[in-house]
Amino acid sequence: MFAGWVASLGPLPLAQAREVSTTIVDRHGKLLRAYAMADGRWRLPVDAATDVDPTYLKLLFAYEDRRFHSHGGVDILALGRAVFQFVTRGHIVSGGSTITMQLARLMEPRRQRSVHAKLRQIVRAVEIERQMSKEQILDLYLAMAPYGGNLEGIRAASIAYFGKEPKRLSLSEAALLVAMPQSPENRRLDRHPNAARAARDRVLDRMVEEGVVSDADAAVAKAVPVPRMRKPMPILAPHSADNAMLSVKDKSVITLTLDAGLQQALESLARDRAVALGPNISVAILAVDNASGDVLARVGAPDYFDERRAGQVDMTRAVRSPGSTLKPFIYGLAFEDGFVHPESLIDDRPMRFGSYAPENFDMTFQGTVPVRKALQMSLNVPAVALLDRVGASRLSSRLKQAGANLELPKDEAPGLAMGLGGVGITLQDLVQLYSGLARLGNTRPLREIQDQFQSQRGEAREPERLLDQVAAWQVGNVLLGTPPPENGVRNRIAFKTGTSYGYRDAWSIGFDGRITIGVWVGRPDGAPAPGIVGRTAAAPILFDAFARTGKLPAALPKPPKGTLVASNAKLPLPLRRYRPLGDLVRTDGERAPHIQFPLNGSRIDTSGADGVSVSSMPVKVAGGVLPITMLVNGMSVGELDGRRQRLIDSPGPGFVRLTVVDAKGAADTVVVRIQ
Repeated sequence: MFAGWVASLGPLPLAQAREVSTTIVDRHGKLLRAYAMADGRWRLPVDAATDVDPTYLKLLFAYEDRRFHSHGGVDILALGRAVFQFVTRGHIVSGGSTITMQLARLMEPRRQRSVHAKLRQIVRAVEIERQMSKEQILDLYLAMAPYGGNLEGIRAASIAYFGKEPKRLSLSEAALLVAMPQSPENRRLDRHPNAARAARDRVLDRMVEEGVVSDADAAVAKAVPVPRMRKPMPILAPHSADNAMLSVKDKSVITLTLDAGLQQALESLARDRAVALGPNISVAILAVDNASGDVLARVGAPDYFDERRAGQVDMTRAVRSPGSTLKPFIYGLAFEDGFVHPESLIDDRPMRFGSYAPENFDMTFQGTVPVRKALQMSLNVPAVALLDRVGASRLSSRLKQAGANLELPKDEAPGLAMGLGGVGITLQDLVQLYSGLARLGNTRPLREIQDQFQSQRGEAREPERLLDQVAAWQVGNVLLGTPPPENGVRNRIAFKTGTSYGYRDAWSIGFDGRITIGVWVGRPDGAPAPGIVGRTAAAPILFDAFARTGKLPAALPKPPKGTLVASNAKLPLPLRRYRPLGDLVRTDGERAPHIQFPLNGSRIDTSGADGVSVSSMPVKVAGGVLPITMLVNGMSVGELDGRRQRLIDSPGPGFVRLTVVDAKGAADTVVVRIQ
């Protein structure tokens, strides 16, 4: 009969008992955000070995289940003592239930307290002990223990009442958490703080009687007032957490690449600066590790719950006009093609490109300036002149190749205006591109959810080509010298600012040798914000963000092999001054130089027919006015002969940029791969 009754109980509801709130944690396992269960309960997963203060565990075992680690689910001695005390005193003095029996009651809650219910707990406790280890039993109990209202488990209670994880608890806090589950509703701190305090003191008195706690320590603990209000659950990185919840299914703990400390610091920075900038102004910040592409912090809005600033819109993923922030990549392609150098001179003067006549932000012109200064000052005419030479379609395809998604107006092809912001892009993609400069020319897809690329794209995230190493280093070196805002130190952070048309978006993106940070400032609704410009609104936030990383800026990489570092006077003659395409049109019938061999994009095999390596390769040019200078990766290797040919030494395997410049400054460039 008893066996039949036991069988009628059915299997243990372990699957239901193991259900917990989904928690989002940072790269170190620190809680960023938790989501309540479907029925509104907060139940956070617990690992007693790592998540709970040893003082609490010592009190728990001494008060609730002294022989937890030795009994098989039922403590016969404790039960006998409880029965004897009830018979001799007429009321319950101690319950005699083990932690395992209490877990059984939590798994199958019953309102009535009867011999039948107690017998059921005993049977279930024995079953639990047979199916689970002591560590698993303790972890499950610590996750399910009731603390009043919708709080279950020691982690939820500690966070809600003390504002911290239960890893470090005072004696007073530990005793309080031991006492509350015995009568969770009657001892709720937010409703019955006096009852909770009395229960805590009884736990301390008993611990003194049993020699677990000294009189002096107990007295100090009793003097501590109990909290009377619940604290809100932490909501760090809310946009990242929401995205993780949508991306990852059926996982109770989702680990992000974020760093909780940096995230908190940058959220505070964004909140403070948004308030100072005025109502309706939002701030977004994104920080990325250069080496791995891991997102270290994402602030999509200064306040997730601020409706005026559209706080629940993640502005790091919003498509906006980039202003001048794409200019470094125009210069990078120009450096890569070899027709201009950071120390080359370039004209900043009124110039028309068809019907398009760009002007500078301050409506003035600087005359002839070094290319370095033109980029640092973000002059518009030189940037458009170089883009005209490089090609807007080529810039667009190269940025897309590096992982950026550009949005052009419907049915519109890339044009010169994209160099000044006539295209849509996200802060996330901009930061990925700038991290490619810090990585000397290749980008990595950004990662925010641990292991997401292992499961979706294989074991590794392949880098994407942005620029060649020399060109990327040259751009970074130029940006490093950009005059910083008042709160910044010069030559520590390579950065660029930008302001979109109509003062709708203010940007500042910067990097050092370790991290890339991007800042966007503006109105989420796209309305103009007069006076909000990149240099005065976004750049100071960028430099503060670097300061709040807690580390000094790391040095940028050294110049790659083959980098031409020279003053203007020591540059090859054709590189000393940039001439726009219109200036290269012949008036004497002479054709501009054109490299006939090797062809652009070709692969050159430098091993001979018999497998012997060939140390040189020919270059053949048509047209151009002699003398014609030959450059390999921006370094002059001499002049072509009278037949416009030359044998050059093979620079080794990899991509090689070959450039020829004739006596009148006309040039042609090809990029080939040596193998």
